[in-house]
Amino acid sequence: MKNRVLLCIGTKKGLFVAESSRTRGRFTLRGPFGAGVSVYSALLDTRGTPRVYASSCNPFFGMKVLRSTDLGKTFKETKSAPAFPKDDGRALANIWSIESGVEKKELWCGVEPASLFRSGDGGDSWELVGGISNHEHARKWNPGNGGLCMHTILRDGNRVHLGISTGGHYLSEDGGATFAAANKGVGAGFAPDPYPEFGQCVHKMASHKDAPGRLYMQNHGGWANWDGPGGPRPGIGVLRSDDQGHTWRSIAKGLPSDFGFPIVVHPHDADTVYVLPLEPMTRTCPGGAPAVWRSENGGNSWNKLAKGFPKKESYFTVLRDAMDIDELGSPALYFGTTTGQLWIGRDGGEKWDCLFDALPPINCVKVAVV
Repeated sequence: MKNRVLLCIGTKKGLFVAESSRTRGRFTLRGPFGAGVSVYSALLDTRGTPRVYASSCNPFFGMKVLRSTDLGKTFKETKSAPAFPKDDGRALANIWSIESGVEKKELWCGVEPASLFRSGDGGDSWELVGGISNHEHARKWNPGNGGLCMHTILRDGNRVHLGISTGGHYLSEDGGATFAAANKGVGAGFAPDPYPEFGQCVHKMASHKDAPGRLYMQNHGGWANWDGPGGPRPGIGVLRSDDQGHTWRSIAKGLPSDFGFPIVVHPHDADTVYVLPLEPMTRTCPGGAPAVWRSENGGNSWNKLAKGFPKKESYFTVLRDAMDIDELGSPALYFGTTTGQLWIGRDGGEKWDCLFDALPPINCVKVAVV
């Protein structure tokens, strides 16, 4: 029986691992691993013997992938990290996502500048996935405020969904051999065309195995009062697709802001989805009052979850990969802030507590029951 809850917390100063029993009464903390180096992505791979992976991105000494085979007690570097061919002209700047593939040791990795790599041996060797990395649009994508990053990789059989900032949503229906832009209904901000073919600043996407074809997206919203070319663009920040991402519609009505970074789906209910709205100009909690918002009907309406949070003067920022949810019977949510607090929301977010309040700035949070 799986009896431990494991948290990977990627920060500006390395990776931390927190562990608790299934009761989640107390978490013990260890680390940092890759001390002093930013960690933007992590993976708790529970296929077979659990493995923990994390990026370690040093601007002076290069990109590394860390791997643990003892549930995050020790880490070693894999034999190699993703790298562009010498004649490509691009240089790796960051590793934004690590996800499991179909085969036992298969991994997929999204990087900056936005490209996709695949490993068939648990991260010891990597190959460039040309269908998207050398796509005709690739050299036309532009970096967003956080860089030109491929941050979301979702797999559903032969379908592969990618989220790129700022490139938009790309879909493969042949296992990753070829990709096409799939952004109908996904709005963009400063672009004169409110709904371009590609170039949207997608922040994060999520899906659920029990709802084939359905996707949720947190896009770059906050354009309701835009008075530039193309006019106002209200509600473009939180979206849903029911046809594998071919078309999208807004589900932002009822939220205090359609700007935010993470979006998470309940592990046992495809209709329950969580977002963390932020003020678009400051990237902080609306009114200085933190809250997670939950929909239990697929985005048709939203409810505020704020019990346990400060009621004022708390200006959290939560990044795209810094919120996750465990898979226990009554799941808990977790999120980390750029000011170093790690929060847990028990009973699906009904009651919030701060687990750690003085970590380095948090980039990503991943959880698994092992």
